[in-house]
Amino acid sequence: MSKTVQIRFGGFGGQGIVLAGLLLGRAATFEGKFVAGSNSYGVAARGAACRSEVVISEDPIDFPQVTIPDIVVVMSQRAYDLFSRQVAKGGLIFYDSQFIVPRRRRGMVEVPATEMALRNVEEKRVANVILLAAVVAQTGIVSQGALLRAIDESVKGKFLELNRKAAALGFHWKEEIHER
Repeated sequence: MSKTVQIRFGGFGGQGIVLAGLLLGRAATFEGKFVAGSNSYGVAARGAACRSEVVISEDPIDFPQVTIPDIVVVMSQRAYDLFSRQVAKGGLIFYDSQFIVPRRRRGMVEVPATEMALRNVEEKRVANVILLAAVVAQTGIVSQGALLRAIDESVKGKFLELNRKAAALGFHWKEEIHER
């Protein structure tokens, strides 16, 4: 029996939620895994609610949508409020601490992704990649090399090096999981 992992990303349009899901899915395919994904936008792309979902499995995927996520990655309070109640027992919630005040403690991973992006590369638009790389580093859902390859093949022009730097920041983020 294979392990299937369901991941849900949430935030606002313009935060790179869809790109994070795309990068994770692409990285998983580079490792020979089966992947299914979907995206959902609010009324307007920038500033409205946005969601991206990825299902990763070693075997063909029977149902291509997330039902109960094992991992939730959120970049807005609204997404946290909605999706944190839906995470699987024993699942993890990764969140950008600049935008979210958590109400639960167990299974939470606080990553100051936007703060790190502004402080280290002076560009908040790569906070999504910092957060995604932190997820990869903490969970091993895909290898760091596969994620970098996905970035190389998905991001073009002047943003490529910026996203590679953001990934390096996330890979080295060492925040511990809160178990209070």
